[in-house]
Amino acid sequence: MPPYTIFYFPSRGRCEVMRMLLADQGQTWKEEVVTLDVWEQGTFKASCLFGQIPKFQDGELTLYQSNAILRHLGRSFGLYGKNQQEAALVDMVNDGLEDVFRRIARQYLHIYKGGKDQCLKELPGHLKPFETLLAQNKGGQSFIVGDQISFADYRLLDVLLNLEVLFPGYLNDFPLFSAYVARLKARPKLKAFLKSPEHVNRVLAACIKM
Repeated sequence: MPPYTIFYFPSRGRCEVMRMLLADQGQTWKEEVVTLDVWEQGTFKASCLFGQIPKFQDGELTLYQSNAILRHLGRSFGLYGKNQQEAALVDMVNDGLEDVFRRIARQYLHIYKGGKDQCLKELPGHLKPFETLLAQNKGGQSFIVGDQISFADYRLLDVLLNLEVLFPGYLNDFPLFSAYVARLKARPKLKAFLKSPEHVNRVLAACIKM
């Protein structure tokens, strides 16, 4: 049995970044799908520490809170920078991406109902800090922090891919991000995962059908 188990809705949501990280690191995991019916019934929800999912099991360790899970995986696989300075920058990037994720998630239904124009207009401002950081690191030809992949790269890739679902072709206006996404997607194990039916057929959010 794989040591990792993900308990989550049948969607990408907050867990696809974990799946990408685990796949790229050559790991396997078990999926325990929590349907909306099961969640709304309340028993499983009541069993979760914060009344939220994802729930993540690493052997006997049970974790909640998606960012705590990401940091745990970052430490486990050496994806947290090479020193304290890089680790601090990785945390900064991840926290900044959390703000972007929440901003976009609040607008999902609005976007799907045709309200894309205003969101698209605001996008460059949301992404500018990460574009700046990427450009400052070897002219954008490396990772978001340092010279090795970190969990912040998987988080940034997840956000950029989600935005591609919402705004097809938007990356054409962001050449630095476009090249960055292409480099990460070319990593063999990650490439295989991103082409898998499990990823391709998984909806963005449990409340939205793509």
